[in-house]
Amino acid sequence: MTETDLLSRYAAVRGRSLALVQPLSAEDCCAQSMPDASPAKWHLAHTTWFFETFVLEAHEPGFAPFAPAFRVLFNSYYNGVGAKHPRPQRGLLTRPGLQEVLAYRADVDARMERLMPRVARDPALGALVELGLQHEQQHQELLLTDVLHLLSCNPLLPAYAPSPQAPQMPSAHGALEWTAWDGGLVDTGHAGAGFAFDNEGPRHRVYLQPYALASRLVTQAEYLAFVEAGGYHDPAHWLAEGWDWRTAQGLEHPLYWQRGPGAAWQVFTLDGVQPLQAERPAVHLSYYEADAYARWAGARLPTEAEWEHAAARSGPEGGALQQLFGAAWQWTQSSYAPYPGFRPAAGAVGEYNGKFMVNQYVLRGSSCATPPGHARSTYRNFFPATARWQFTGVRLARDA
Repeated sequence: MTETDLLSRYAAVRGRSLALVQPLSAEDCCAQSMPDASPAKWHLAHTTWFFETFVLEAHEPGFAPFAPAFRVLFNSYYNGVGAKHPRPQRGLLTRPGLQEVLAYRADVDARMERLMPRVARDPALGALVELGLQHEQQHQELLLTDVLHLLSCNPLLPAYAPSPQAPQMPSAHGALEWTAWDGGLVDTGHAGAGFAFDNEGPRHRVYLQPYALASRLVTQAEYLAFVEAGGYHDPAHWLAEGWDWRTAQGLEHPLYWQRGPGAAWQVFTLDGVQPLQAERPAVHLSYYEADAYARWAGARLPTEAEWEHAAARSGPEGGALQQLFGAAWQWTQSSYAPYPGFRPAAGAVGEYNGKFMVNQYVLRGSSCATPPGHARSTYRNFFPATARWQFTGVRLARDA
């Protein structure tokens, strides 16, 4: 990639983060609604910290940090870098203020721009910068889902932004149909040119029994049928651990669903409270809820290898499969684990994915909040079984 291309891509990704916080107040940007979420201000600072810590510190002549204290305040989970501010207490960081964080971003951006001629000549350094940009795109999606959760805790239920500025999920078209695949010995995992995170490889072979995938995601209307049929009160559909979790939480419907005037169902979204939209995907479902619905529907969740095999053969437009990308992340029944031959990168940057390969499940595809161009068929997202605040939905599978 040329220096001009690098500068253009860097500016576009960094600029999108700033655009995402434009609808927010300084107060919005500082608040933290739960330990799993982070303030928007922290996302802006942490993604900047990544470039300062992993790129500038090692490669900038005469490096000096913008603010030495930021090394601890905005470290997320990199133990190899040093101490970290506790994640559940990120919302207590009223200082530095939003304007100082924006000044931090501007300072690091200017220094990165001066470094770009060297980045363009050094493939290894270029790969590190690309990782930083992909990392920032991940945080752009997290920023939106964290803001949605934050605003849902406000009794005013304010909108993040009105349509069409807020991301919108595409609706499904037509009745649910099944597409069958022969299976057999297939290759899976990233191969060839283009960026991929380390957990997407090495490419390897797996054996698949014949299977079928649903042509689209489960809709809000279909999931409502599960709710109204008593699905949240029948342990027959639930994994034992999921039933205990549901019972302890007192859950009776998906996150952000509520009863409105006349007992009509409503959903809180990034553009405020909206009527339940029958043809749009049911989202903000935990793994436990997704699995329970699949059992109730007489199906199951796909494995990640099944999902990737079908997606890779369906082409960019999806073919017979709708909503592979850009609607909702799709739970699979696959535990998040290393592929055969996986080796994390050396140094602290190697902590990016590998150390989280325990007690989580893989999701595939991408959501309406995923930045354009960030998704691919080999992408492995992952969350614990209880996670609900992401745009997570259900694509059914069954044995062919």
